[in-house]
Amino acid sequence: MKLTKEEKSWILYDCGNSAYSMAVTTALLPVVFGMFNNVNSSMNLGYFNSIASILVAVLSPILGTIADYKDKKKRFFIFFALLGMLFTATLAFVPPASGLWQLLAVFYILSAIGFAGANIFYDSFLVDVTTDERMDKVSTRGFAFGYISSVIPFGISLALIFFMGMDKALGYQVGFIITAIWWGLLTLPLIRNVRQIHFIEPEPQPVINSFKRLGETFRNIRQHKIVFVFLLAYFLYIDGVDTIIKMVVPYALGVLGNNALDTFTLLGILLVIQIIAFPCAILYGNLAQRFSARTMIIVGITTYIIACFAAFFISSVGHIFILGALIGSAQGGIQALSRSYYAKIIPKQNSNEFFGFYNIFGKFAAIIGPFMMALTTTLTGNPRYSIFAVVPLFVAGLLVFLTLPKDLVEVP
Repeated sequence: MKLTKEEKSWILYDCGNSAYSMAVTTALLPVVFGMFNNVNSSMNLGYFNSIASILVAVLSPILGTIADYKDKKKRFFIFFALLGMLFTATLAFVPPASGLWQLLAVFYILSAIGFAGANIFYDSFLVDVTTDERMDKVSTRGFAFGYISSVIPFGISLALIFFMGMDKALGYQVGFIITAIWWGLLTLPLIRNVRQIHFIEPEPQPVINSFKRLGETFRNIRQHKIVFVFLLAYFLYIDGVDTIIKMVVPYALGVLGNNALDTFTLLGILLVIQIIAFPCAILYGNLAQRFSARTMIIVGITTYIIACFAAFFISSVGHIFILGALIGSAQGGIQALSRSYYAKIIPKQNSNEFFGFYNIFGKFAAIIGPFMMALTTTLTGNPRYSIFAVVPLFVAGLLVFLTLPKDLVEVP
């Protein structure tokens, strides 16, 4: 499939912001956070992930509704992207020696708000850059190339960390700056080449009218039954996906310990996951053309359920590699196909508003998983049991998703 200039520019942003997901959320920050002497456990990051998710979830539908007006979407996108990049870079200036883990947590929350906020408008640009027939493949290519390209800045950061010392914070701090620069450079094509095609014409009192439209959507939710059911299923299963992304490093360190699993090996495993996720995300997109996105989302959820049970039994580095390969095989596909499936069933002129709901369901879901894992660890004193807090969400999400019709109903 030959990509258009707009599709390529949209995909490149995925290549940029995936570096944040990899370096900050999943890999580097949990290690740096654990270096602070006055921090009990890196699992406590679950609480800060939940705080960031709550703030974004509350803002998402409101901002999305306002951004549906002509020429507003890109402005909101740029603001949140710059917010994320700025505070990603500032993470480098709070060393563990300072003891100011609270300041690090604040900077992380702000960077997470910028990252998630920009994604509301980035995801909704999918309806502007391509057609319904191409959405599955374009969306999966965004995640696929995002995974493989994030290997570049993360690989550079990993090399610096190795040569500067795995137990030294400096290499990790430089990694935050590299991530922010990479993210910024790959954002430029979208700003330059992508424009908002589907929109609502400007009108007097846009803020007041935006709230009115938001209220009407809530009142008329029965007219969007498929959208509502999908969002409920998504709320449940994406919680597990986001939780595993955010908590995999704290979980592995908590279960195996620093003695059994050195940091460099763990970060190398995460690098392998990214590489595996690249072809598998493309494969999900191709298989969706043959078997439907619905079928492949079901396959992805099932894979995660199996991975959760397998995670309980890990006892060696080799097990982590196998588990990482299993997670990587489904991670990109389920995220990408969920995005494109949703884009097909919503009114395109209200894409920001509906992706605001998509984001609020996703972010409120992401509150539950990390919190429950952290709480389970606190109550039991054994992080190994925390993985079972995620399984019911995948199972419930799958059961709700199975009620959706096999024949997709697309909305113009």
